[in-house]
Amino acid sequence: MLDVIKIFLPTALTFVIGIGITPVLTAYMYRRKLWKKSARAEHATITNKDFSTVHDSTAEVSTPRVGGIIIWISVLVCIGLMWLVCYVVPSELTTHLDFFSKNQTLIPLISLILGSLLGLVDDTFQINGTNDMSGKNDKDIRFRYLKIGLIMIAGLLIGVWFYSKLGINSISVPFSAEPLYLGMLFVPFFVFILVAVFSGGVIDGLDGLAGGVLAIIFASYGIIAFGQGQIDIAALCGVITGGILSFLWFNIPPARFYMGETGMMGLLVVLTVIAFLTDTVLLLPIIALPLAVSSASSLIQIVGYKYFGKRRVFKVAPLHHHFRAIGWSKEKVVMRYWVVSIICALIGITIAFISK
Repeated sequence: MLDVIKIFLPTALTFVIGIGITPVLTAYMYRRKLWKKSARAEHATITNKDFSTVHDSTAEVSTPRVGGIIIWISVLVCIGLMWLVCYVVPSELTTHLDFFSKNQTLIPLISLILGSLLGLVDDTFQINGTNDMSGKNDKDIRFRYLKIGLIMIAGLLIGVWFYSKLGINSISVPFSAEPLYLGMLFVPFFVFILVAVFSGGVIDGLDGLAGGVLAIIFASYGIIAFGQGQIDIAALCGVITGGILSFLWFNIPPARFYMGETGMMGLLVVLTVIAFLTDTVLLLPIIALPLAVSSASSLIQIVGYKYFGKRRVFKVAPLHHHFRAIGWSKEKVVMRYWVVSIICALIGITIAFISK
């Protein structure tokens, strides 16, 4: 019972904290005009009829894009409060409720903070107009390569920590009694997975879409971690879910703000870390299928356009914009993505439990 309370109490607390701090942060975002100075549809290189149909240029240049701050600040405040209560009122109960631990949640929290701060820098560049969305500017191209390079460096450092400090050099294979031993190849494998998950950030394109999908994914990993007896990780997944839900409360159409890179980067980095800590990385493409599909659709569109006579496989990529272009409403796309996410999460959770 205490383990259940340890998960649900901080989750609810994080949601309340997020709801409470949002009005103050929202007022600051609008006062400082933390949105893009020009819409993507203004750049001729990417403008086409379908693109203009699915993108709301007015909202893009009038809606703050750093809403992800709400998620990780509410998570950190909750963790700080839980630790403070444990410190001020030490008891068996408060000590048990404190889920900040070196062996389970320290690395995920560091990953969340570093990824979020890197995303905040990216958002700042886009808000200030430093990053030209047309892609014609050499500075913009170098910035994109730099961002990917920083993600790879972060993955390298975390992967080395897993390999050298935690002694992890293999991954579990569902329905197999023997793990897949990678040895030193574990480190580049970790980097590859992190970059692949990071590419799924393109799902942040419709009000409520990314928030709903990510809340389901983290809730799923909370259940998996709980089943494995990794209660601190389960609690962390819970508070992240609570933070995302508080963001989603204000992101449901019409969105008060967008998640931005400060939300997506931090969440995707910590998602990768949690997938490895729960040894379910091979289930990640199932549990996070909407992210994988979004990334794959963008890659397919790029390859088709560049190497097959500028043919577009989809009207607009990623896939959720394609559905908008063929006539689906925003609400229909978002709700159906949520439904698919729930089904994928249930499948992934089931496999995680029955394959052990």
